[in-house]
Amino acid sequence: MRAPLTDTFTDRTALSGLVGNTPVLRVTQPFAPAGRGFWAKLEGFNPGGIKDRPGLHMVERARARGELRSGSPIIESTSGTLGLGLALAGLVYGHPVTLVTDPGLEPSMARLLSVYGADVELVTQPHQDGGWQQARRDRVAQLLAEHPGSWCPDQYSNPDNVAAYTPLALELAAQLGHIDVLVCSVGTGGHSAGISRVLRQLYPGLRLVGVDTIGSTIFGQPARTRLMRGLGSSIHPRNVAYEHFSEVHWVAPGEAVWTCRQLATSHYATGGWSVGAVALVAGWLARTLPATARIAAIFPDGPQRYLETVYDDAYGATHGLLDTPPAPEPEVTGRADEKEVTRWTRCTEVVDPLSLTSAEEVPR
Repeated sequence: MRAPLTDTFTDRTALSGLVGNTPVLRVTQPFAPAGRGFWAKLEGFNPGGIKDRPGLHMVERARARGELRSGSPIIESTSGTLGLGLALAGLVYGHPVTLVTDPGLEPSMARLLSVYGADVELVTQPHQDGGWQQARRDRVAQLLAEHPGSWCPDQYSNPDNVAAYTPLALELAAQLGHIDVLVCSVGTGGHSAGISRVLRQLYPGLRLVGVDTIGSTIFGQPARTRLMRGLGSSIHPRNVAYEHFSEVHWVAPGEAVWTCRQLATSHYATGGWSVGAVALVAGWLARTLPATARIAAIFPDGPQRYLETVYDDAYGATHGLLDTPPAPEPEVTGRADEKEVTRWTRCTEVVDPLSLTSAEEVPR
């Protein structure tokens, strides 16, 4: 672990001021016919993406409460994007940062995190039940025990992760004036919960549409090896606001790749796996809802970290991602646990899978 940084960074206000006030882009054809479309919030305009917001906010609040003392280490599990946010927070507030990740992290992202001053530690074996995600969390627990005084943000359960997105929600409201539907990818559950909580107060009829990846357990599907990073989970994050969702869609990797590339060629704006999955669903909503519906979609990042995956033809061919475009509409399932989904699928009955498990365990 690197030595503690000085806690007197001279220009930290300038650094943190780079985060927020990101633009929106109108996305239309070929995702929706003329006169229809959706608004994309381009969080890739933040230095490191959407998770710069919770990275800074969680550290700021922990310091204010005295949970994180000056110069103490920050240790967290990440698939990449939160790592950038925490590296930024470490520079702003003067903390060494250790990030625990797994072999799925792109080599370019590992190098970038290291350049930004973070120690990057790789777990080498997945947990037998919780996969790579649980293996990372177990290693974080070990490091916390080895370094007294260190602090973990625990992004999966930390309410500050949710609260960090209040400014984003207010930005959207100011930019769009009214919002009928909000489309968010779901990983830790932070940005979907935080943005929808604010927007539902402003627009009581708001519909929240969640976008997950196949192989993710968040909404009740069985855990499988996942190719897409940045959305999905092999655990059940407690920040997911299940009660806010009107429906959930699962998207396969090839469908996300096709959509990312369509965005790039048609709108000169694109991003990673989450962006492709969200744009696919938002485009379908724009085609099928009344033309007057105002749809906002959150694009969490830009394309830079995905040049070796989403935008690499050799990678795409190896993983069978370049074969065919997505179907024009999703399959439909009545319940999340009705069947295992393998392609773009929609479900309008959203429940916390842990509540189902608890109910089934009650003796009758």
